[in-house]
Amino acid sequence: MQKTPKLPKIIFLIVFALFFYFLGYLVGHKNLIFEQHYKPVIANKELMKPRSVDFGIFWEAWDKVMENYVGSPDPQKMVYGAVAGMVEALGDPYSAFMEPGATKTFLEDLSGEISGIGAEIDLRDGKLLIISPLADSPAEKAGLKPQDQILKINDEVTDNMTLEEAISKIRGKAGSKVTLTIMRSDWKEPQQIEITREKIQIKSVKWEMKPDNIAYIQINQFGDDTTDLMKQAVQEINAKNPRAIILDLRSNPGGYLDSAIDVGSLFIPKGSVVVKEKDKNGQINEEKTTLDPILEKYKIIVLINGGSASASEIVAGALRDAGRATLVGEKTFGKGSVQNLEELSGGATLRITTAEWLTPKGRAIDETGLAPDIEVGLSEEDIQADRDPQLDKALELAK
Repeated sequence: MQKTPKLPKIIFLIVFALFFYFLGYLVGHKNLIFEQHYKPVIANKELMKPRSVDFGIFWEAWDKVMENYVGSPDPQKMVYGAVAGMVEALGDPYSAFMEPGATKTFLEDLSGEISGIGAEIDLRDGKLLIISPLADSPAEKAGLKPQDQILKINDEVTDNMTLEEAISKIRGKAGSKVTLTIMRSDWKEPQQIEITREKIQIKSVKWEMKPDNIAYIQINQFGDDTTDLMKQAVQEINAKNPRAIILDLRSNPGGYLDSAIDVGSLFIPKGSVVVKEKDKNGQINEEKTTLDPILEKYKIIVLINGGSASASEIVAGALRDAGRATLVGEKTFGKGSVQNLEELSGGATLRITTAEWLTPKGRAIDETGLAPDIEVGLSEEDIQADRDPQLDKALELAK
């Protein structure tokens, strides 16, 4: 009589042992959560991911869409949409998920090479606002102003648009037209403004000498070229030994933090704090000067307005806290948070708020802005008549 083969029994014991090993691993790493009555629930289909988050509902919804949707769903778009919704749920207008196309557009903005109307826009309390039109841009020529609200882009209402969607709809081929329906605080009715898009290549820094040997520097954003252009400009300005320097940050929507720190470093004592960053744990990090203070000895007047935001507020706040500048104009926009750009797979990126920034003296400006030392308005009539009372006041103080 032959003996019963032992192989099936050995295989069974191996499988049995592996099952309990894997069960123990899940319990030990808390990927398997036991609820009341010991009903096991897989909280995450991937090991070592957040332990207290039930991803089951995501996969449940995913499966139902794939099984029941009448059309042909695009899995990649569904993933992008899920990630975008997750970030949007933070309730932070400055944090956003950007698909590869939107990432390319965002980086083009800071490179100074864009095709569109030449205006910085942003979402504030669900409203799509003009932060600032760039100098000599189609937006500025069409009369757009900081704080203008965009109600429609062509015939599409902007109520439920993301910032990236709005930007992509406003952008377009040079020579094409876009119609924006605009509401301004002192208007009774919205107005439609047709703008012809242009290829916009704008250097972030311009400077010139004004009468009475007063140097005038205008920075329209803190981009890729700002530090190098400022280094070149300050060498030439310093050689002229000006009586004073006017730094124009009006309608400057911000840009790279590093560029702002470099610019601020040129005006305040070496080793000074330019900006403080407070992270989610309340930890404060001080960012100090990075360049030699070539312009430290000169009197400084800084021009600001409602379109001065983020990095431009950092520079203005640093110069004032150091006792190096008088701020002239109107209250700034009030964007006091720091965003990091994190690269994701496939060319997508995550722009996420990682800290709140404070002036060197610890002043927070988010949603409050910086008030000028000397308030001077700029009316529609001034613009139409080509008058600039803010610059006039700065020139007066510089003498």
